[in-house]
Amino acid sequence: MSVPHPTRRAWLLGLAAAPLAACLGGCGFELRRPPELPYTRIALVGFAPRSPMELALRAALPSSAEVVQSTAQAEVVLTAVDDRTYRIVAASTTAGQVREFRLRVQLKFRLSRPDGRVLLNDTELQRERDLSYTETAALSKQVEEEALLQEMREDLAQQVLRMLVVAARKPLPPLPAASPASAASAP
Repeated sequence: MSVPHPTRRAWLLGLAAAPLAACLGGCGFELRRPPELPYTRIALVGFAPRSPMELALRAALPSSAEVVQSTAQAEVVLTAVDDRTYRIVAASTTAGQVREFRLRVQLKFRLSRPDGRVLLNDTELQRERDLSYTETAALSKQVEEEALLQEMREDLAQQVLRMLVVAARKPLPPLPAASPASAASAP
């Protein structure tokens, strides 16, 4: 019995996959791309120093967007109202040993222009995952927990970017009215 040559097998598999690829291309299928932001300068404010969520947002931004330090230089300002990570005991044994944790990443943010116009009022996004736990594998479960938290943050960052794109398509709200005290002091 002869064994097919590896390059011949790969060639045959490629030949068999070609019609499938043509069908998927013909129906309009394409992989999801990162959203194209209409902004080139964005300010991220309100995050704690070295916040993992801020780092995930920075990593998710396309190369065409620049994170600026000053809100005056930005085209849009993303303000973190609340950025939290929770680790809650979801299940335990009768002896009190933890068997499952519920991990939650929560981000509440506001999107505005530097002139004070609010593009998106306070919006809360969150992701939850359950993590089984055994004390005998505590170190590996800690690594798994960090990986899950990072994945949830990346997912939230992609959602925020899609919301930025949608908010840019909406008409701009009017400028905030001047306060009576500042109107009285104007000449």
